[in-house]
Amino acid sequence: MTAPLTTTNPGSPAPGTGAGPAPTIPGSRFAAGLATTPGRLALATTVAVVACLLLGVTGFLAGNGQSAALRDAQRDAAQLVGTQELRNDLVSADATATNAFLVGGLEPAEARDRYETSLSEAAQAVPSLAATARGDGEAADLAAVSDSVQRYAGLVESARANNRQGFPVGAAYLDQASSALRDEVLPTIDEVAVSTSQRVDADMGSVSLAQALLLFVLLSLVALGAVQLWLARRTHRVLNTGLAAASAALLVGGVVVTAAVLGGNGVARSVASGPYAATVATSEALSLATDAKSMESFTLIKRGSGGEFEESYQTSVAAARDLLGEAEDATLSTEGGGAGVPGPAELLDEWDAKHAEIRALDDGNDWDAAVQAATSPADDSAGAAFAAFSDRAQAEVETTSKDAVDRLGSAATTAQVAAWIALVLGVAGAVAAAAGMNVRLKEYR
Repeated sequence: MTAPLTTTNPGSPAPGTGAGPAPTIPGSRFAAGLATTPGRLALATTVAVVACLLLGVTGFLAGNGQSAALRDAQRDAAQLVGTQELRNDLVSADATATNAFLVGGLEPAEARDRYETSLSEAAQAVPSLAATARGDGEAADLAAVSDSVQRYAGLVESARANNRQGFPVGAAYLDQASSALRDEVLPTIDEVAVSTSQRVDADMGSVSLAQALLLFVLLSLVALGAVQLWLARRTHRVLNTGLAAASAALLVGGVVVTAAVLGGNGVARSVASGPYAATVATSEALSLATDAKSMESFTLIKRGSGGEFEESYQTSVAAARDLLGEAEDATLSTEGGGAGVPGPAELLDEWDAKHAEIRALDDGNDWDAAVQAATSPADDSAGAAFAAFSDRAQAEVETTSKDAVDRLGSAATTAQVAAWIALVLGVAGAVAAAAGMNVRLKEYR
């Protein structure tokens, strides 16, 4: 008897083997899902939501990061201006004390008041600058400045006391005080100013780094646009309300944060090359000119042996003149100026001309007349000419520094607001996109 034939399906397990169905590979399941319209809609939904959140997050990071950099630049710029003002107060006090010493006996009350005012302002500025110092060791350096200033003031008082009694040792005390100021105090302040200036430059550079994140903002807009285009072709429906709302939110958020970031970068560049550069240059020029004023007095105090002080005067004035030229190139503010109103550079030249007259008298062996010209309070005197220059330079520093700080602060606020707008609109766009895509997904359920 012939046994019946058994046919076996090649794709089925052999009888009695107990093997179950073949396991499903995750990748093949994902690929199978994408082969269906609902699967593709789900993927498109994910892309749209991620695009919206990406724009919100990167827009926030870009705006917030730039705002922080602008705030740092604003704070460090103000710190640098304060440091330079401290230096100017000290050299102004020294110039006043040195010039008053020429009078002999009891110095004029006006000169004494100017000296005490400058020294008091310097003493008050040191603690506040130390409290806001950010660089390593700057607070300690400024604390050392405070101690040295007290020592300087003590030496000046010794010089005054001896000078009132006609003792020649008074000149030695004054020389020692001025040397202490220039050898101990001013170099330390200059080091602090240099490190602060370097931080300002670094802050300005950090402002531009936020622009790199704008590439992700653009990528988000492109991704959302691609989803809308695919959906329109797939469903033959031009408008999806949710995606349209998401697109509007992302477009507004992207434009706002892009405008703020690019605008903030532009503000940083214009401030760095404009009012900030003018402030630094004018302040340095004022400090150099004030120091030259001290050298003018020391040249007379040394009575025939002050050649090195005159050389120092000429070097300082030349450097101050160059700096004022740089300040003019940086477009100094015209507030308080106008047609016929001389600027700091012109006033510096006028004072330098008065100095030349003093030197002509002294070189012509008329020391008494030279001292009289150097200490005269008359309106057409060398002292009045220097005061006019100093007042105008200080006014320019105040104007340009305020302009720089205000513009940086305004740009920082704008960037911060734009960051939050981008974040809120990005999240709102994600919600709208998910809702819009969910409507299409329901059609397949």
